[in-house]
Amino acid sequence: MTASTASAPGSLMLLGEHAVLHGRPALVCAVNRRIRVTLRPRADREVHIRSSLGRYAIAIDQLQPADPFRFVIAAVLRQKDRLDAGLDLEIESEFSHQVGLGSSAAVTVATTAALLAWIGEPAEPQTIFDESLTVVRQTQGLGSGADVAASVFGGIVAYRASPVDIRKLDGTHPLTVIYSGSKRPTVEVVKLVEAAHAAQPKAFDTIFSLMGWSADAAAEAIAHGDWQTVGELMNINQGLMDAIGVSNRVLSEIVYALRDDPGILGSKISGSGLGDCVIGLGRAKRTEWPQVVLPVEIAARGFEVE
Repeated sequence: MTASTASAPGSLMLLGEHAVLHGRPALVCAVNRRIRVTLRPRADREVHIRSSLGRYAIAIDQLQPADPFRFVIAAVLRQKDRLDAGLDLEIESEFSHQVGLGSSAAVTVATTAALLAWIGEPAEPQTIFDESLTVVRQTQGLGSGADVAASVFGGIVAYRASPVDIRKLDGTHPLTVIYSGSKRPTVEVVKLVEAAHAAQPKAFDTIFSLMGWSADAAAEAIAHGDWQTVGELMNINQGLMDAIGVSNRVLSEIVYALRDDPGILGSKISGSGLGDCVIGLGRAKRTEWPQVVLPVEIAARGFEVE
């Protein structure tokens, strides 16, 4: 094979953030904005990476994870012993890494799929998931894998991290997604929540259990086409996100502005919190917002080798 190309969608957490790191269920969805990675072999033993974030080049035997390409490099390192030549990697993204659409998971999945296709390994979804999750956890030190599951399987996914359980749900619904204007690193927010959890373990374990219960209830509602209930559960989860300390004034104002819109069934933070996006279930009637509205929808397509 002279070249291989793979793509994977970004993602949004619908329900169960933080609780999923404690073995509770979560709901996550793929979105219709993708990252594409094209791999071409080189005649030497160098790795060259090119994207809108910049360029990077180094001998494959000296390769070490480095920003802004640490997830891509980690994916290459995981397959290093199976590579018989250097690589040119070109990365094209339909969304910014700054807006909280699971770019790290998406680029890891796309890179892993392109690498395995070039090596000649069948692109089995479970293999792509397992390899990509290992890369994400090694690179950032934690990760539930929910965003990886969405990027691999597409659609709405009911997900549990321990033991791993992945179930793709039938159904879709319009979303309104608003970027709050800032993004706090996921690892940083998780550490804050874990410190608070350590100080109040019974309270936080109860909250995490409620988040998990609501994710299961929402999955059941989706199976019956009951999106009104899903919206109500999203509103409840926003309160739980506030209780664990990951909401703020800006996020709350967006949440309530969405709830005031007649086109929205429910709204909440999506992701680790203290920034990123707020999602509204439905298509808002309001057309002008002070923040950036991201033109994304739930997408059925997961990763693809092209």
